[in-house]
Amino acid sequence: MFQTRMTEMLNIQYPIMQGGMHILSTAELVAAVSNAGGLGTLVSAMFPTVEELRQEIRKTKSLTDKPFAVNITLAPMVRPVNTEEYIDALIAEGVRIVETAARSPEPYMKRFKDGGVTVIHKVARTRDAITAARVGADIVSVVGYEAGGMPGLEDVTTMVRLPATVNAVKIPVLAAGGIADARGFLAALALGAEGVVMGTRFVVTKECPAHPKAKEWFLNAKETDTMMIVSHTLKDGHRYLRNKPAEEFHELESKAATIEELLPVLAGAKGRIVWEEGDINVGVASCGQAVGLIHDIPTVKEVIDGIINGAKAILEERLYPLVKG
Repeated sequence: MFQTRMTEMLNIQYPIMQGGMHILSTAELVAAVSNAGGLGTLVSAMFPTVEELRQEIRKTKSLTDKPFAVNITLAPMVRPVNTEEYIDALIAEGVRIVETAARSPEPYMKRFKDGGVTVIHKVARTRDAITAARVGADIVSVVGYEAGGMPGLEDVTTMVRLPATVNAVKIPVLAAGGIADARGFLAALALGAEGVVMGTRFVVTKECPAHPKAKEWFLNAKETDTMMIVSHTLKDGHRYLRNKPAEEFHELESKAATIEELLPVLAGAKGRIVWEEGDINVGVASCGQAVGLIHDIPTVKEVIDGIINGAKAILEERLYPLVKG
């Protein structure tokens, strides 16, 4: 059950992908997701050198014989110094699924196709999904307003963005944003998605390397404990957990701060401290509104099995009887 074009194309058991989670996307977490039947994702931008990326890919392959993806973020400020070199390295290491984001993957599509790579392109706008399909992406994941990370500037929720994108392209569409359990998973499929992408839910799992204090904050958080920071200076929108640095950034932005004033607040080193030391108020950290639906710290396998079994139960116990009635 729940076999879709996503599972067929990627050769995975369940249509569930772990989103790129910055430094939290370690080989251990990625392998746990893939071993549980989903698709784990490494984040290339977390590795300062190509050799470090190669080593993490090899470590992941030592922990799982299942497919996993590597994220290549194409935004100028965060992408590797030499994107082509990173792409060539992951292809040489045998990675056959790539998630691209932040800019059109068109300049790199020949490299991917020559390397036998399936390209999942992440977008926050329907028109960008249309472009991705046109330039050769195999799958597109569309991010709704609820998502942690960068859900864009259009403030459109997954409930609307997803079916609009499904209507606009013929390639498989994955749903990202606001999904943390069987209900969200099944709703996404009902809206036309071929699978889902989750980040926030996987933060609060046993295999995730986030500090226990950070996980505790997630457990106690409500859906209102995140905030969108719309940066017209950086031409970006980002959903963070609501804390002092996020509020500070919001205040600076309202005063038309310069890039030089804004970037120190967003410094990656401070964000690392949130995850590595559990000091929630030292830096900004991505967090989706789905945090309000998370109340336990299971294993990755328990999360994925719970979603699949829960979705079956919803169909059998609630939806099928409605149809019969």
